[in-house]
Parts: sequence; structure tokens; C-alpha cells
Amino acid sequence: MKRNNLRQLCVAVSGALLMSMGANAMADSTDDIINALIAKGVLTEEEGALLMKGRTGEKEAAEAKKKTAVSAKYKDGIVLESGDGKNSLAVNGRVHFDSRGYDYDSSDKGAVAPGATGADTFDIRRARIGAKYKFGDFYSGEIVFNGVGGAPVLDTAFLNIAWWKPVQFRVGQFKMPFSLEQLTSSNNIDFVERSYVDAYIPAKEIGAMVHGSPTKGVTYGLALSNGNGQNGTETDVSVDSKDIIGRVTANLAEIMDNKNMVLHGGLAYAKGDVSKRDGEAAFGEDRRTEGRGVGFFDAPDVGVVNGVSNAIDRSRLGMEAAAAYGPVKLQAQWMKAGYDYKANATQSVDEDINAWYAQALWTITGESWADRYKEGAFGALKPKNEFDPVSFKGGAWEVGARYSKFDASDFTKPAA
Repeated sequence: MKRNNLRQLCVAVSGALLMSMGANAMADSTDDIINALIAKGVLTEEEGALLMKGRTGEKEAAEAKKKTAVSAKYKDGIVLESGDGKNSLAVNGRVHFDSRGYDYDSSDKGAVAPGATGADTFDIRRARIGAKYKFGDFYSGEIVFNGVGGAPVLDTAFLNIAWWKPVQFRVGQFKMPFSLEQLTSSNNIDFVERSYVDAYIPAKEIGAMVHGSPTKGVTYGLALSNGNGQNGTETDVSVDSKDIIGRVTANLAEIMDNKNMVLHGGLAYAKGDVSKRDGEAAFGEDRRTEGRGVGFFDAPDVGVVNGVSNAIDRSRLGMEAAAAYGPVKLQAQWMKAGYDYKANATQSVDEDINAWYAQALWTITGESWADRYKEGAFGALKPKNEFDPVSFKGGAWEVGARYSKFDASDFTKPAA
């Protein structure tokens, strides 16, 4: 009788002990204790099995609770994430402050476009706030608003569907598959402003896209868009067509499994009709220097003529290349934008704009460019050592140079 009472006491004590050990970290230890008590004869096999069963239920409940629990952390923004990592919401933003100063003579500021005179100024270049989201195993997206220039304007808004990783779908307003420089975030571009090439490519537009990486080191994207720029919709029923835009890239270094290099090449093409009624939108904005200074090219305003098609047949071709080893990168791009339309009943116009750049960069602090490259574009630089404002040490430092060329000489020629 005493032995039975002792056994019941041990069972009660061990049961209370098990109930108090709710943490997942103690799960294995608890199982070991039960097995040890069974081995010493303190518990019978049946009593041990009963405790094990109770413990299994607790584990399952704890695991289920963990999956639905929401945690907060900071990773490139404030992130709320479910315990299983399948659902998350990351809120982030950026503010880019710019100070521009020029050394121009009054003669340099002659007949230039208003607002492009190269005047010394402070500027809020970008002010964006948005959220990236992910839910389930297959769905993700982003919504961003830009507050520069007055009332907030929708910058990006899309849903990405990845039922199959090599063939994903995207709908909304997003960056079209064209140009290595454009597909690199403004937070991560190599210089303060993008090059002349960027002015004539399809950037953020409303449309739909299929994209993915069918094999290691290779990416593709094929999109249909309105072709009227950011937040642009079709406005002319007589020219109701979509732009088709495609890009394919290959990183030979990744294909050869070389993790220290990038050997990137890409080709992009876009074609579609744009309406003469869109005026400057057909040819891009007036051009000024890359430092947003003096204007040097006025985009033509093609008038609508009765009995003549309103359509401008626009085609754009782009080529890109980047070679990087360790902290050194060479990058170049070239593009050609062609415009073919009827000026009047008898005159046809076929004009081209060509632009290209070549640049070289060196990350002095030694961070590798290969670490920043993913799926056909460069991402954020992660410093080896965070910057310490007290000791003024750490951080990442780069130096670079870029040469750019812009050629719109076709627009000075008379129509055929």
C-alpha cells in the first residue's frame, strides 16, 4: 500500500512538473524524464504512455499557436510576420534630399525649358511610403505612394502570383521588364540620378506580366501595358493598342557557379502605338542634363491632322551588360527609341533617339557586387561594418565614374 501511495505521489508530482514545463525548449527533456521514470519502475508503461499522450497534445497546441502568432521585427522596414513565415506585412519608405548648385553664365540659361534652368536649389527628390505584403505560399505584392509634387500619387501597386516559380504572373502598376538600370531601385542606383537611357524606356506602367527564372542564371519577363507611363490609361479610342515589352537576361558567372563574379548580359524590346493626342508623352519629357540642370532638347508636339492616323508607331530596343569581380563593377547600356508616323497626308516621319552610357565603380570598403545581384538586377549594398557616427568608422564607401551620350539629331531633319 505504501509503495502504491508513493507511486501515486510520484505520478502527481511528475504530472505537475510536466504541466509547468510548457516551453518548447523543454520538450525533449520532459520526454527523457518520463522515459527515465519508466525505466526505474516509478511509472508503469501505461502511466508513462498516458503522460506522453498529454504532452503530445500540449506540443501540438503550442505548435499551432506558434504558427498563428504574429511577431514584429525590423528588416528594411517594420515587419509584422506570422510564426510560420507565410504571411507578412513590411512597412517602409524613403526620403531623398537633394542640394543642387550650378556654375552657369547667364548665356547658358537662355532659351531653356521653364524649371530646367539649372538654378541652385534644395529639393525633396523622392518621398515615398508603402508596404510589401505576402500571404500564403504563392502571393505577394507592394503598394507605394509618392508624396513629391503635391498630393500623394500612386507609385506602385501590384499582386504577384507564384504558383510555379519559373512562370509567375504579375498584375497592376509595376516596373516593366526593360533596363538593368531601371530595375535597380532608386535606393540602390550607382549615381544620384539615372542616365539618359532611362528617359526613353518603359518604366512603371499599368499592365500584366509573366516572368520568372526557368533555370539558374537566366531570367525573362514578357508584359502587356497601356504604354502611357505611370498611372497612364488609354485615352484615344482611335489608337487603342497595348505595348508589348520583353526582356531576357543571363548571368554566365552564376551559370558556371562562380559566386564571386557577375557576367550579366540582357536584351529588351518594346513595341506599340501611342497617340499623337498625348503630346510630349509620346516622345518623353523635355530633356535636361542628368544633374537636372539646363534643358537642351524639346520633345516635339505632334498635332492631330484630320484624315490622318493619330497613331505613332513606337519601338524601343535595349542592350545591357555588367561585369563585376569582388568590389569592382563595369556596366553599360544602349537603347534606341524609334518613332514612325504620318505628319500629314503626304509626309511620313521616321525619327530615332539613341542614348548610351558606360560606367565603372569600385567599392572601397570591399563589399562584393556578386552579393548584391539577384534575378537579373542589383539590390542593396550591405556594409561589412555598420557606420558608427561616434567613431566615424564603418559604413560602405564607393567611387565611380559614368560617361553618357544622347543623340536626337534625327529631329532636326525635315520630314520625308
